[in-house]
Amino acid sequence: MRSPVLLSSLLLAAPLAVSAAGTLGFAVGNTNPDGSCKKQSDFEDDFKAIQSNTDATIVRTYSSSDQYANPCNTPSEVLAAAKSAGIKVVLGMWPDGGAYAKEKAAIDAANPTQYGDTLYAITVGSEGIYRGTYSADDLVGWLKDMKNDYPDVTIGTADSWNGWANGSMDSIIQNVDLVLANGFAYWQYQEISNATKTYFDDMAQALGHVQEVSGSLDKVKFMNGETGWPGTGGTDAGAAKAGDDNMKTYWQSAVCGLLDWGVDLFWFEAFDEPDKPDAIGDNGQKASEQHWGSFTSDRKPKFDMHC
Repeated sequence: MRSPVLLSSLLLAAPLAVSAAGTLGFAVGNTNPDGSCKKQSDFEDDFKAIQSNTDATIVRTYSSSDQYANPCNTPSEVLAAAKSAGIKVVLGMWPDGGAYAKEKAAIDAANPTQYGDTLYAITVGSEGIYRGTYSADDLVGWLKDMKNDYPDVTIGTADSWNGWANGSMDSIIQNVDLVLANGFAYWQYQEISNATKTYFDDMAQALGHVQEVSGSLDKVKFMNGETGWPGTGGTDAGAAKAGDDNMKTYWQSAVCGLLDWGVDLFWFEAFDEPDKPDAIGDNGQKASEQHWGSFTSDRKPKFDMHC
């Protein structure tokens, strides 16, 4: 067993006795089921559903301007709604395809620091290194730019757990305050019976390496940036079968288990997105991303989300 895995496994076990459970969060999209941009009132309705049915206290977004070609003004809309609801926000930027300047302009226009501690952090990019849509040098430059302009804001990025674990993100670790490590046993084609073990091991490896590179247990804040399981209507991934029952099982075992370990996490995602295009995998096959919500698109819970 690699030493980072052992280190993080011990650290993750310890919080059971000495600290509170991890914080639950949700990934939320910035468009409505009809494809229109969410306004403050739409986010307020999102947050009412989340707070009425879960213990979540934080959300993350992905794009600040037009992730799906819609001119959404996400920062000001989501932050105003979150402040009213008492929810914190990890405000995302989607710099792919030369969009960094436009994304930053949308954040600057919202003056996000006016919302106080409602703004938990700003993240630049999500799995761009994993997908190869930007380079590590590009990302480091953007991170430094954001830290220069927002010195009192936690600045971070999100990427796949294995990138954080295998050394390919080491230059990034040295330039962030926050690491979001995404981990999906589903996309590793794991049967539901083995999914929790796989997920825990992924998070342990990522956390251990981040601690090793940073030289500290807590210099860089670590969160599981995404995990989830597609519900009924979703696409199977080998032995990983989509369905609401498996989604519920994964939540109760994997999500509740990692929270018990004391690790903060974001469930991908809060609400089904019927307007979302299919994803194209490395094998060229299409996979539906419309049914990953633990709520339906009209905000009805699919199962009990309390641990």
